[in-house]
Amino acid sequence: MNIRSIWQKRKSIIVTWLISYCAVLFVPILISLIVYSQSSAALRSEIHRANDSLLKQVGYTIDNQVDQMKRLTMELTWNARLQTLMYSNRSEADVQFDAYQLVKEFQTYQSSYASIDEFYVTWEREHAVLRSGNVRDMKTAFATLHETGQMDYDGWVKAIEGSEHNQFTVLPHTDAHLNQTAIAYITHLPKDLNGRKAGTVVVMTDLARFQDAIESISGYSGGYVLILNRNNEVLLSNLPKKQGEEAVLQRVMSGGKEMPTSLKSGGSEIFYLQSSVSDLKYALVIPSSIYWQKAEYVRKLTLVSILISVMGAGVLTWFFMRRNYSPIQKLVQSLSDKNTTDEHTEWNELSFIQRAISRTRSEKDNIVMQLQMHHNVLRSNMLSRLLKGRLDSPIPYEEAFKTYRMEQISEDYAVILFVIENDESLYEKLPGIDDNDRRRFIQFIISNVVEELAGRYKHAGYVAEVDDMMVCLVNLSAEDEGEDEGDYKNDLHGIATEAQRFLKRYDMDLTVAIGGKHSSLPGIAAAYNEAVDAMEYKMVLGKKGIITYDEIRTMPSEDVQFGYYYPLQAEQQLINLIKVGDFEQASAFMNEITERNFHQPVMSLTLAKCFMFNLVGTMVKAINELGNGEGSVLNDNPKWMDSILACDTVQEMQQELHSLLRDVCAFASTRMETNVTHERAESLRDLTARVAGYIEENFSDSNMNVNTIGEYFDLKGSYLSKLFKTQTGEGMLDYLHKYRIQQAKRRMTENQESVNEVSKAVGYNDAATFIRVFKKYEGITPGKYKEMN
Repeated sequence: MNIRSIWQKRKSIIVTWLISYCAVLFVPILISLIVYSQSSAALRSEIHRANDSLLKQVGYTIDNQVDQMKRLTMELTWNARLQTLMYSNRSEADVQFDAYQLVKEFQTYQSSYASIDEFYVTWEREHAVLRSGNVRDMKTAFATLHETGQMDYDGWVKAIEGSEHNQFTVLPHTDAHLNQTAIAYITHLPKDLNGRKAGTVVVMTDLARFQDAIESISGYSGGYVLILNRNNEVLLSNLPKKQGEEAVLQRVMSGGKEMPTSLKSGGSEIFYLQSSVSDLKYALVIPSSIYWQKAEYVRKLTLVSILISVMGAGVLTWFFMRRNYSPIQKLVQSLSDKNTTDEHTEWNELSFIQRAISRTRSEKDNIVMQLQMHHNVLRSNMLSRLLKGRLDSPIPYEEAFKTYRMEQISEDYAVILFVIENDESLYEKLPGIDDNDRRRFIQFIISNVVEELAGRYKHAGYVAEVDDMMVCLVNLSAEDEGEDEGDYKNDLHGIATEAQRFLKRYDMDLTVAIGGKHSSLPGIAAAYNEAVDAMEYKMVLGKKGIITYDEIRTMPSEDVQFGYYYPLQAEQQLINLIKVGDFEQASAFMNEITERNFHQPVMSLTLAKCFMFNLVGTMVKAINELGNGEGSVLNDNPKWMDSILACDTVQEMQQELHSLLRDVCAFASTRMETNVTHERAESLRDLTARVAGYIEENFSDSNMNVNTIGEYFDLKGSYLSKLFKTQTGEGMLDYLHKYRIQQAKRRMTENQESVNEVSKAVGYNDAATFIRVFKKYEGITPGKYKEMN
């Protein structure tokens, strides 16, 4: 249980603070590590520079000796006597004399190059060795110079003859002071004209001369030096053969032809330098313990400073965390007394405080929202009862107005109705919201806009939803002296106009109806009924307009309309126009009758409905007279009657009637055209068949063309060709050419006639014309066609 409690308290703010303080503490530690890293890098760079300088000093010393060896080799190689001795065909006596003179001259070289311990030239033709002051055979020379027990005669010969050109290697030397070993520089002389080897120049320097330079750097830096040739073979090394040192030697020897200037191998640091005068390479190996000895002080100082910083920061962190946590702990305890349910479920103190405050504010907002919703519902219910004339309220309306903050500025009232004509399209533009929320949102917009507009005209407006309509009860302002009685009408019309224009921005299409002005609360119901009556005339006057009760109120007795104009003669004339399929005249005639009935004082709703239903009956009669068989308009429009009856306005009914009228007239016109053109089509098909037969019988006539064919049938050639193309899809001339080409192909295949003969046989006097026409329709020439078939 204790482990679980500790695990849950990981979310506590004190843990968060601890992590934050540790993050802050991490900054100086990181800075210390960076400083240590940079100082180590700087110290390492200085050590590298010092060791590199030592290695360059050794390389300079050795390079001087190597340069002496190479210069002596160059002088020996290009010595004139040596060239004569090796490559001339002189007599034996002359050769021996030349050899004697040459070895005497070698004594001069011996004096000039005091740092060279030994040099000689092998003479392949005589199998001898030429050295300073004497000429010896190969075996005698080996015994004199190299027989120390480290190498036999055959090994020496192989080392001399099998080495690469200009190669450094290690050879035993009997006169050497250190291990009887010397570094030899071997250079092969060019072959003679017969391709035989001439000899080899060998220059040797004792290891003792190199060892002095190596010992000087080893004593200073405590490192070891290796000298390697071009094949990474060790010529000289003071590296001890202890356990682990062999691995360093292997790493140096396995570096390949190219190696970096410095690298690390196990517990050693290796520095590398290429000789500037030869292909030798120098490597300095320093044990890491000696290499980092100078950096140990910096490392220890850094570690001690980091340790002291961590200990001091830990003590300060604990002190400030306890001091800062105390007030938060008291606040949590005070809130926990009121929220005992969350005391052991929320272990982060700030989250607990935030949730407690948020829950309190949420409860307050919910209470305010519920009160507002109840306030709106009760106000709408009160307005609905008042508009419908229910004055038997348990609470006097005067007090209710004060309760709902509805100020009464006068005893005069009017009512404005708003109906949304495109509510379905509006709902589609508000995805993700259910229908009730969409409806309330739209009502909210209309209510705020209309009430604000009423206030601008110094009236008081109160909006509520009644019978799927938005109703605005307008409490008209008291009339001032000098104001006209009709000013309130202009104000109401202005409110309706501006509301329509503003709400159009939100894609709301509104139809507005305005009732008359009435006094006292009982007159509100009368004003509402007048607005409802005006809204019903939307069917006659159309949607998206503003209808006032004054426009549709009952006329004087002499202006009362008891019927409409639509006599039987007009109905029969319309039916006849429909039967002949003349849509233009039928549509114009229907519009004329409609305008004659509605272009007058407003027709009553009853007469308007009767007139429109009479027009519908006329359409039914016309359709029945056209026939109701297969292909009838009624089969394509089975629900046309329902579409017309579902219209809300006369204008919509007119649009549906005109749409149906277009279909009926098209049906009647098609039927008439079918009856009239059937006989003509038969006649054209017969004429086309006779023209094709005439062409097939007389295709060989070279004078046949469109005009001659037309003259034969007593018709103009171009007109006959047009009729022919209408029936067959191609002109008479194309048909003639294709038929001639078809007959020509048959003749060329069956009779093996020439192109000229075939062209005349099928009606072409000119063979060139025949070839051109044949290629146009077949894509190849007649001659090519004959070859292919």
